[in-house]
Parts: sequence; structure tokens; C-alpha cells
Amino acid sequence: MPIRIVIALLIFSLLSSAAVQASLKLPETVKVDPAALTAEPMCDPKISPAWREAQEIDGVKIEASPGCSPDNPAWIAAAVKGTNHISMDTLMKTGLSPDAIIKTDDLDGDGDPDRIIIKLEIMELNGKSPDFPGLVPTFDIAPGVQPGAWVFAPKTSGMSTENFESVRANPLLRLPSPVIRVEVGDIVQIVLENTHYFPHSIHLHGVDHPFSHKDHGGNDGVPQTSEKELMPGERRIYEFQARQPGTMFYHCHVQTHTHLAMGLAGMIVVEENRPNNWLQTLNIGAGHVRHSSVAVRENFDQEYDLHYHAMDKELSAITQKYNDPRLIARDMNQRYDITDATEDYYTLNGLSFPYTLRESLIIVEPDQKIKLRLLNSGGELIAVHTHGHHATITHYDGVEHNPVAQIMRDVFDMAPAQRLDLKLETVNDGKHSYGEGDWLIHDHREKGITTNGMAEGGSMSSIVYKSYLNDSGLPKVSHFGIDLNKFFTKEYYERRIPVWQDLDEWSSLGSPGEQTGLSAQAQTSLLNGVIGLLIGLVIYLIFAKREQIKQSAIAAVSRLKGVKGSNQK
Repeated sequence: MPIRIVIALLIFSLLSSAAVQASLKLPETVKVDPAALTAEPMCDPKISPAWREAQEIDGVKIEASPGCSPDNPAWIAAAVKGTNHISMDTLMKTGLSPDAIIKTDDLDGDGDPDRIIIKLEIMELNGKSPDFPGLVPTFDIAPGVQPGAWVFAPKTSGMSTENFESVRANPLLRLPSPVIRVEVGDIVQIVLENTHYFPHSIHLHGVDHPFSHKDHGGNDGVPQTSEKELMPGERRIYEFQARQPGTMFYHCHVQTHTHLAMGLAGMIVVEENRPNNWLQTLNIGAGHVRHSSVAVRENFDQEYDLHYHAMDKELSAITQKYNDPRLIARDMNQRYDITDATEDYYTLNGLSFPYTLRESLIIVEPDQKIKLRLLNSGGELIAVHTHGHHATITHYDGVEHNPVAQIMRDVFDMAPAQRLDLKLETVNDGKHSYGEGDWLIHDHREKGITTNGMAEGGSMSSIVYKSYLNDSGLPKVSHFGIDLNKFFTKEYYERRIPVWQDLDEWSSLGSPGEQTGLSAQAQTSLLNGVIGLLIGLVIYLIFAKREQIKQSAIAAVSRLKGVKGSNQK
């Protein structure tokens, strides 16, 4: 009998479960309305299309830059001539301080200045404001993506924001820290004005420089060996006269595990000495070099600086929690553990896809030779892959590789702090190039093409032939039925737009609706099943324990009778 009851109860439970499953309702497909998205133009509307044209400013010839968001040509004129040799009109268009780049003294008599003074400040991007809940000044690496960051920035004459009504960063204050270009033999002074709330320094990584400085002792930027930290409000001069050319690196060496990762890192290039060699001393934002050195122009048609960097969102969020430097210092220096860190934001020249399409495209024509200078300032190995092309490695860490042993590859491994110089040739021979197109260039670690884990993102860009550019300076992907508009919305990187919503007419891979629970019928069936199970268990317990229950009842009756008899006596 007990076994039969148990079997009956099991059958009852299974039938109830089957009824619940039968009444489950699949969610409806919910299509995200494009009109409800925070869409933005693919090209930054604040940048004038006239900046893309070849032009001459104050005697400086500036190459055309066909991408949709080129650098300000006035910056380039100031970087070549120095802020002390350009017109007031040009200077006003730059936003630079009049003493940001000073060039004087043709010491070797070859027609170009040999004494260079560069003034850098330290600025915070996307930090917490004491005046309102938002961040300031804001710098988006992708739509709506604003990690906290620090940068070396050229000395400016104005505010850290665009204007009084905006919280957007002054264009001179941006990731990455600017590329610095000087010539072999130049006497260079980098003047660091610490406008930040933390101590900092500059280490000239790979650059030929003396260990000590006549004015303040240390010149290597390392607090443990050569100098004290540069405190807020102080200034320090780092001086060198490089004897060897190459692609080098500069970065803060105070609490390097966090300060470098926060963005205090940039490329420094020492060019070969040539007569009349007026250099583009700062490449603000990196990317296309629109005024290459004489030595580069002898062998190449174009030149690009490609600065790869990665950031940890937990680290960058610290500056967005507090206004108190003590709390930031505590969390960064004592509580943040880099050994448990992950990199979440992958950038090329300070931006992530799709913004890399605005200003980090490598725009080429057939039968050209392009010089690419690459820096990896992230904390992990990267593997840069060029689609449709094999490039030749000419230099490692600023040192020329034996020309006989130079190798051609389509994947270039770069350890942290490593630099590579590549020669990219666009001759269509099936080896150097496969022909014209819009060819991807990206980190072949799959996480390198994500932004906070969301693809498509990261440091993706393209080697684009001019025939594949549209009138706005973006790749002609629409010709192939590709629509990039969804990537230019913050909702995409907030994971609110299904990746394949519009892949077919009926949105078969669209977003499932929010209501994925049980229907009212299913809930009633489940409740009835639970009640039936409980009743069955009670019946079973009564049947199984009937003898014990009978004896307990008899004993209880006897006790009651005994108590009654005692009362009658």
C-alpha cells in the first residue's frame, strides 16, 4: 500500500509539471526602434571639412588628410614652426599657450632650429566633479564610453572644456598623450608643469639622455633612483640631446602600474638629421603625420603613428568616485591590485571603434610606400594583423633591424612598451598587397576588438584605398549592404540593441521580450500541483503511521478518563 501511494504521488507531480511546461509562453520579439536611439553623426560635426585639404599656413606645407576627422591644420603649423614663429591669427586657432613649443638657434647652420622647448601639462579626463553629478571634462573613446584617464597635454591658453557652456574636453586635452618629434642633435627640453593633484614624472624610455640634470639632479624620471616626485604646482625640466634616431616612448614613472595605465604615456620619435628639417614636433592625437621629416620623405609617400593602449575599467572608475585626492591615492596605491586586473577598453590613438574610423584610418593609394610607427603602451601582448597586406619590420624598439634579415609578416606581436617600425607597400603583387579595398587592421586577440566586452569595438581600424572612401572620408561599406549607424549610438555599447536585429526582415535574431515568466494558467496549474502534493503527503503519513496514531489516541483517551475519575472522588 505505501508503495502504491508513493507511485501515485509521483505520477500526480509529473502530470502537474507537464501541465506547467505546456502552459509556458515564449517571449515575443521586440524590435528596437532606431528613432528611439541616441544616434550621432559618423563624422564629428565640430570638425570643418576644410581641414582635410592640403594647404599652407604661415609657410608650412600641410599634406591632405582625407579622413573625416583630421587634425587641426593650425596645430600642425604651430608644431612645425613653433608657437613663437606663427602669426597671432594661427596661434588663436590652436588654443595653445604662446610658449607651448619654442624653437630657436640653428646651432649647426643647416637651416632648421636645434634648440627645442616643449611644455606639457597633466590633465584629467572624465573625472568626478564637485559641482554636479556628471563627469568633466568629458572625452568619449566610443559613443557614450567615458573611462577616467590622465594625459600629458600641450600647454594650453584656455579652459579644460570647450567653453563655459560645455563639459566636453578642450580638443587639445585628449587621449593619447601627443607624439613628440625631434631631430638627432637637437637640444631638447621637455618642461613638465604638474597641473594635477598627484605627484608625477617623465621617463624618456629608449631616448638617449643623461642620468642627471644640472638644475635638479635627476633626469630619468624614477623616484627610487634619480629624483623626487614632482609635486602638484611644481615644474621640472627633462633635457637631452639624442645621438641615435628611432621610435621611442615616454611615460610617467611614479606608481607606474597605475599612472601609465591611466594614459600618461606617449610616443617620442627621434628623426635622422637632415638640412632644413623642420619637424612636426607634436602630433596631437597621433594618426596621420601631415608634415613628415626630410628623411622620411626620401623613402616614403606617407607616415602614420599608431599608438595602441588598454585600460582597466576598475582602475579608471576610481577617479569617478571621489573628489578627495587622499581617497583616490588610497584606492589606487593600496587597494587596487593590478595582479587581479583585466583590461576592458582597447584603443588606437586614444579611440575605440567606431571612432577609429574617424581619424585612425590608414588611407593609401596603389604603389605607395607607407611608414607605420607602432607603440603598445598597454599591459599585455598584442598581435596586430593587417588584412590584405604583408608589411616589413624595419625597426625594433627604435633600432634598425639588419636589412638582410628584415622579415615580412601579416601579424605583428608587440610586448608592453615595445615599438615597431613597419614598411607597408601597396603594390598589388599578391605579397605586399592583394589590391584595392577596405582592409581591416586589428589586434588579433579576440578581446582586442571589444569595448568593455562588447563587439564590435576596441582598436579596430582599416587600411583603406582612396577609391573606397566616400565623400565624407569614411569607407564605402554601404555599397555592400553594410550599415554602421548602430555602432554610432551609446545604446549599442550599453547592450540595448541586438547585434543581428536587422539581419533579416522578420528580425529572427532580434531581442526577446521582457515577459519571460509563467502565464496565469501556468501559475494556477503550478499552485494546484503543489497543494495536491501536500495533501497526498499528509494522507500518506496518516496511513503509514496509523498504528502509532491509534495507540496515541487510546493513550490520550485513557489519560482523560483517569483525570475525570480523580476529580469525581
